[in-house]
Amino acid sequence: MRFGIFYEHQLPRPWAPGDEEKLLADALEQVEIADRVGVDYVWEVEHHFLEEYSHSAAPEVFLAAASQRPRRIRLGHGIVQIPPPINHPARVAERIATLDLISHGRVDFGTGEASSAAELGGFGVARTAKRAMWEEAFDVITRMFVERPFCGWDGRYVQMPPREVVPKPVQRPHPPLWVACSRRQTIQLAARRGIGALSFSFVEPEDAAAWVREYYEILTSGDCVPAGFAVNPQIAVIVPMMMAEDEATAIERGIDGAHFFGYSLSHFYGMRHVVGAADLWREFTERRDEAGFARHIVRPDQGPLGVRLLQASLGSLRGAIGTPDQVADLIARYEAAGVDQVIFVLAAGQNRHEHICESLELFGKRVLPRFAERREDKEAEKADRLAPAIEAALARREPARTLPVPYPIDEDAELVRAGRGGEPAQRPARDRARLGLRRWVERVGEDRVERVFGSLAVQRALFAMIARQYDPRVGGEFTGEFGYELTTSDGRVLRWTIAVAGGRARARGGPPKDPVVMLHAPVADFVRSLTGEQQLGSLLAGRSRIEGDLALAFRMTEMFGGRSPY
Repeated sequence: MRFGIFYEHQLPRPWAPGDEEKLLADALEQVEIADRVGVDYVWEVEHHFLEEYSHSAAPEVFLAAASQRPRRIRLGHGIVQIPPPINHPARVAERIATLDLISHGRVDFGTGEASSAAELGGFGVARTAKRAMWEEAFDVITRMFVERPFCGWDGRYVQMPPREVVPKPVQRPHPPLWVACSRRQTIQLAARRGIGALSFSFVEPEDAAAWVREYYEILTSGDCVPAGFAVNPQIAVIVPMMMAEDEATAIERGIDGAHFFGYSLSHFYGMRHVVGAADLWREFTERRDEAGFARHIVRPDQGPLGVRLLQASLGSLRGAIGTPDQVADLIARYEAAGVDQVIFVLAAGQNRHEHICESLELFGKRVLPRFAERREDKEAEKADRLAPAIEAALARREPARTLPVPYPIDEDAELVRAGRGGEPAQRPARDRARLGLRRWVERVGEDRVERVFGSLAVQRALFAMIARQYDPRVGGEFTGEFGYELTTSDGRVLRWTIAVAGGRARARGGPPKDPVVMLHAPVADFVRSLTGEQQLGSLLAGRSRIEGDLALAFRMTEMFGGRSPY
């Protein structure tokens, strides 16, 4: 078991001059303490335009500064958003290699697609294309690490002539590779591509066991074809953390930060955001209960820690917030589940710097030593056990290329070549229809929306349309039923089911037999969510509720042809 700390560089409003400078200075001091007490990794994410939630737009700069203070801790540069409109593959390869050089080989390279509308729209990335962009850019970047020279690329999203991409990283063939995972299908993808899985799902240890088992079953099977030129067989989970000798003190110091982390995440990935006008901290304090972050149900009872708590129809997030014994018990459960690394979020919301430092000191003194003994022996045993499967997987990977003939640079020819296929794609007919419906919904009142979409004939057409838009590329191997219970102002209840199996979706009237997700909503609110006028996060903060797998619920929009909050 390895341990890490994770930074979004959150900065809730109100802001004062010098706040961002102090935020980064405090974080660097915390990294020094983490290194001294024996924490293995510092992870920092890349985000853009997500005010309050993440002021971490240039993680490579922060990690470069961190690399020159402690001399042992590994630098988790992840996730790096690698769709080419956000970060050109060559620039990513150059930055990772440079950071690996100045840290003497301590970089882990975590990747992601980008998810929020703020980022995707800001950089002109089509949501429907981001997975394909990630896959293509990943292949290009890893080749840049190992090919001497890089032999060029002429793909759908990346066009680049041969170049000697320098510098090269210290770690050969390249730093360990990871991908951000928010759902089971992405963990399966990580296994098939031989990549470490960074789980952002706040998953319970007992639930993580099934994910771990499936991950290693796929990774050691013939289905694993590595995306890079080395395999990184690891699963990491991320949980909020704050420790104190007294449980009540730990809760008082850490629970609001953990809850703000979850609330602001759901805001940017599920609700409509008005640029520069939102006050997330104020909204959080006013709406936390209805948004699933009830404060009063998190109580000091000396019991085992749960990542999520449920009580009296309310939900809440907790994680590793408690005493050293409670945190050690939670970690032991993750270890028993086969998780390779637990990454802690301490710097969240308005959590105080001195409390974060005290918590790290206490972790190093009271918790970490319980898991350090025989760690190297266990890791060596795992490496020996997986070695034959990894060797077989790498044999299935297409090798690095070499240039068959010398390539002289011809600027004019290369500029002509780069201009091919540069016309912007036309808006799909489905999106045009959705936009037209949205404009109509915005013009008419709620009563009119309900009258039109509350009729049986329109309902039947609506759900048939939703089923036709199911995208098996997003749904993966999912099989199950989604249930919908829509209410009207006169008390009618309209029940529908969408069943998914074999890569297809079918709609039928009536309640589901065994729904994976059940959505309860007024008809007008549901229609607004389909048009994009009201996204799922804000839908749930109003008159609607969801039962079942919440992580899957937030994928429903994208599965059925719309914009996902992830």
